[in-house]
Amino acid sequence: MDMYKENNHDNPPAHPFSKGGMRGFLKPLIVALWLSLLFLPFKGIKAAIVFFVIASAILVSAVFLSGYQNKFALAIKTLRVTVQESGLFSRKQIFVLRYACLLSLFVMPLFARDYFLDVAILVGIYVILALGLNVVVGFTGLLNLGFVAFYALGAYSYALLNTRFGLGFWTALPFSVGLSAIAGFLLAFPALRLRGDYLAIVTLGFGEITRLILNNWDSLTMGPNGISGISAPRIFSLSLGKLSYFYYLVLFFVLITFFITKRVYSSKIGRAWVAIREDEIASSIMGINTTMYKLYAFAFGAFWAGLAGAIFAGKMQFVSPESFTFMESVLILCMVIIGGLGSIPGVILGAFILVLLPEMLREIQLYRMLALGAGLVLLMVFRPQGLFGGRGVSFRS
Repeated sequence: MDMYKENNHDNPPAHPFSKGGMRGFLKPLIVALWLSLLFLPFKGIKAAIVFFVIASAILVSAVFLSGYQNKFALAIKTLRVTVQESGLFSRKQIFVLRYACLLSLFVMPLFARDYFLDVAILVGIYVILALGLNVVVGFTGLLNLGFVAFYALGAYSYALLNTRFGLGFWTALPFSVGLSAIAGFLLAFPALRLRGDYLAIVTLGFGEITRLILNNWDSLTMGPNGISGISAPRIFSLSLGKLSYFYYLVLFFVLITFFITKRVYSSKIGRAWVAIREDEIASSIMGINTTMYKLYAFAFGAFWAGLAGAIFAGKMQFVSPESFTFMESVLILCMVIIGGLGSIPGVILGAFILVLLPEMLREIQLYRMLALGAGLVLLMVFRPQGLFGGRGVSFRS
């Protein structure tokens, strides 16, 4: 250990601007050039050149400062220890602050307008979806590009059971989540021996097959016209169609999803998933039944997608194939990657960002997707492990 420390001390990591790290200098310039080219059609060549100069200065400065990130991290850690030892923020105060934030979620419908409630409901639905996909991608390390198929199965199963058989939300909910979980379990069988890109292609194909079936089976799904007249959830005689009531329903399911996924992650099953993600061969040698735990991961993640689909159908009271395209799968995957693969708080933050940011940039509608895409590129370049991610998780190939 001492020898390792001495060698490590004698050969410190190269700074991005050092002789061996000139690639770190070129990377921000390439990113700035790419952003300025995207900016060119909107404001002209002069504005694009100015934008390139400003973006280059900012990104180069960021790369330069990244060489001292260890010193910054040590300073922040020292400050945090000092604050803890000083008793400025006790555990009791942190506990109170945490539950004050939770309380603010419960009282928000009393003050927020319907628009904000509508966006908050959408955020909650995507949080459930992202947490479900995080089980497959983040915990187990299996790339799934067809996750929206389970979302669609949950929505359409509730829509059909409600409009054709008269079942209410709570009666149809077990069938919706059960069908999605069974579909995830069945999809896992042909995908068990596949890894990396091949697994992604299989799941992508499953998602597209599901969408095409929903779009062309007119006698059952009404094809592109979709299914309308879906009833909102009810509790006894109280309809939850009102936004403030539906908000509490979504918040309830978000808390349930968060609690269960966190508990499962800390359990024996969750540790087995993480072991498979890190090294499947070593996990198999240690006695972990990798086949069984992969089936668990697909079924468990699909379960939450079916729940989100049923909630979505009850909220919109209308479903159509246009709501379940491949781009929805990409959006949910981006939420997981941005927040940090395997990080539950990070995934929730990623869902908040990718739902709220387009809404905040709605006034500059012409530029909002440009800004969103540029932000994603910058995040992947400078922090590929995500906002809350620690050690990077790679998809096995």
